[in-house]
Amino acid sequence: MQSALYEGWVSHSRSVAPRHGFAKRLLMAYLDLAELDRVFAGRWLWGVERRALVSFRRRDHLGDPRLPLDVAVRDLVAERTGARPSGAIRVLTQLRCAGFVFNPVSFHYCFGASERLEAVVADVSNTPWNERHAYVVASSGGANGVEALIAKRFHVSPFLPMDHEYRFRFEAPGEVLHARIESRSRGERAFDARLQLARRQITSRSLARALVRFPAMSAQGLAAIYWQAFRLRRKGAPEFPHPSETTRPGAIA
Repeated sequence: MQSALYEGWVSHSRSVAPRHGFAKRLLMAYLDLAELDRVFAGRWLWGVERRALVSFRRRDHLGDPRLPLDVAVRDLVAERTGARPSGAIRVLTQLRCAGFVFNPVSFHYCFGASERLEAVVADVSNTPWNERHAYVVASSGGANGVEALIAKRFHVSPFLPMDHEYRFRFEAPGEVLHARIESRSRGERAFDARLQLARRQITSRSLARALVRFPAMSAQGLAAIYWQAFRLRRKGAPEFPHPSETTRPGAIA
């Protein structure tokens, strides 16, 4: 089975004033979309498209929920790049826990027929606006990786303006998983986010361990986001409104 759990650290580092950074332990599911019918088979507390303590739900992810997720991902990559992935589609994501999900970003790893990583779709959502936008990263990044420099198109953090560009770097997941996203302004790095995770085979023991170590996965992530925002405000970080707020009649530019 290609599906697995990945556990490790996510770190954020702000390079512009006021400087700020943190690291947080993280658990993510890495699910081969062709294995969804059996990945949690026989697990009482884990499920796919059913009531369970921890569950994967199609509606939590990109595209029309009436379409299979792998079809939606392939269609998007084909639309953006002109090439349709022919191999496996595997999503790195946080699952719904006790009916609640908070997923700032899910990564869809798109492989070719020879298991070469061809593209990664970063499906980004923002809080509290509940919007989403997908970036498609499909330029070669080496032997089995992808990277790209892409203009920022989506408001996420109120502490970074829109006139930035992202540098995405992904490697094909193995025993370890590394991913990096930089937010850059005029060629200089302003913000850096990294994933450093280790693979855990899906077993009864690893699933039980996950529930003990991360008992409220999504709620913990949401609380961390607001705590870091509070800390940045305390440091006097300038805030940038959602673009829609600056275009409303009577809005102050």
